[in-house]
Amino acid sequence: MTGTRTRLAHTSQLEAEELSAVRGLLDGAFDGDFGEDDFEHALGGMHALVYRGGELLAHGSVVQRRVVHAGRALRCGFVEAVAVRADARRRGLGGAVMAALEDVIGRAYVLGALSASDEGAALYGGRGWSVWRGRIGALSPGGPVRLPEEEGSTYVWAPDGALPAPAGGLWFDWRDGDVL
Repeated sequence: MTGTRTRLAHTSQLEAEELSAVRGLLDGAFDGDFGEDDFEHALGGMHALVYRGGELLAHGSVVQRRVVHAGRALRCGFVEAVAVRADARRRGLGGAVMAALEDVIGRAYVLGALSASDEGAALYGGRGWSVWRGRIGALSPGGPVRLPEEEGSTYVWAPDGALPAPAGGLWFDWRDGDVL
């Protein structure tokens, strides 16, 4: 989309009004189904923000998670809160957000992961992200918990192209709210 610019910034670099604009964009894009825990999960990492003029059109963030696979704790860049304003969709802005986030993942993480909605799955698949074919779980305060509802909608991407084998599953660190 002509006249747009993408800004990459850490949460600590975002002013209160920018965070408010991000929250408003997410509330609108997810039809009010984006809770406080969801927003909290999107903070603390790097944000890709696409603007036209002073208007925020698209957003996504990548936050560090630990994921255990085959006995190893991997540094994982987990993609959160990818959204494009309704009147700006189908113009490549989601791809611009993902390109910026993939650059961050490629420079800082062993693996990228995300939990995709049905609507977002085509974007991720078209960019080379793959559905994780193994088990998904979380390392909860009470011990490992399998999350079968996340299986089939969790996508992974490796900067070097070498995805881990599905045997053994992916066990993500625990967080409040929705685990993934």
